Amino acid sequence: MKAAVIHDFAHPPRYDDFQAPQPDAGEVLVGVEAAAVSQLVRAQASGKHYSSGKTLPVVPGFDGVGQLEDGSRVYFAFPTAPFGALAQQSKVRREYTVALPAGLDSTVAAALANPGMSSWAALTRRAHLKTGEHVLINGATGTSGRLAVQIARHLGAGRIVATGRTEAVLRDLGADEIIVLNQEEGALTETFRQSVHRNPVHVVLDYLWGVSAHSLLSAFSGHANPEGEPRVRFVQIGSMSGADISLNASTLRSSGVELMGSGLGSVSNRELVGAIGEMLEAAAAHAWTTPVDVRPLAEVETAWNAAGNDRLVVVN
Repeated sequence: MKAAVIHDFAHPPRYDDFQAPQPDAGEVLVGVEAAAVSQLVRAQASGKHYSSGKTLPVVPGFDGVGQLEDGSRVYFAFPTAPFGALAQQSKVRREYTVALPAGLDSTVAAALANPGMSSWAALTRRAHLKTGEHVLINGATGTSGRLAVQIARHLGAGRIVATGRTEAVLRDLGADEIIVLNQEEGALTETFRQSVHRNPVHVVLDYLWGVSAHSLLSAFSGHANPEGEPRVRFVQIGSMSGADISLNASTLRSSGVELMGSGLGSVSNRELVGAIGEMLEAAAAHAWTTPVDVRPLAEVETAWNAAGNDRLVVVN
């Protein structure tokens, strides 16, 4: 079969021949229709992600949309190495597939799956959002953050606060409050403090980490409130602003912050696939979409590092 093949972690995959997968017991063969090149896939393909394999050659691709041998259309994830999703065929454990809503376009489903999963799993499997609770999304102007606003609203969030660097984009998200991050750290901490004490936040989805996360965590610090500080489930999802912060121990001791992460390993693979299936049902019901750059598999090498902000989806 043809596939996008990584021969060297220092170079993008190239369109090449690769052995066809043969499903083992408990696995299914998927004829791939569409697979997204997400930040996760790029990180895995560079050998830099904690889930990257070490044996080459390998076909990258965390997930995709395709058909099983019985003709049913599915979303699938966690294909069995070395058979990633960026190929004509892949193989995957049967429990890592879910039926795709009939009205959802394959390329849109592939594009939405990973960014939509990030907030859906965080809200439902990690933070256990309750109807009416307030949510702050730190880093809401990217694809994942924009979807997070819609997903939080769909899941019953009350007040939604969105942060980002571009005020014009923030104003188009439909959030109840926006906070622009282009401030000196001390001023940003004070802005966060005023916001979260005026309207207490129950759940934070953090796509950025770095300076803004440090400011936000500092804003939750209390002053020995005899009633205790409000509980805040702070879910760390992405690190677009840096992988490390310096966190003073008193920040956690003096606040109601419960710090956790959401990603591969924080919940089971089966739960993640289930969360994506739920999200795709909602996407079909609400006609959620995202800008997509659709390229044939044969162009994967040139498309890999092409400039553009749209989600790259490779199709067969």
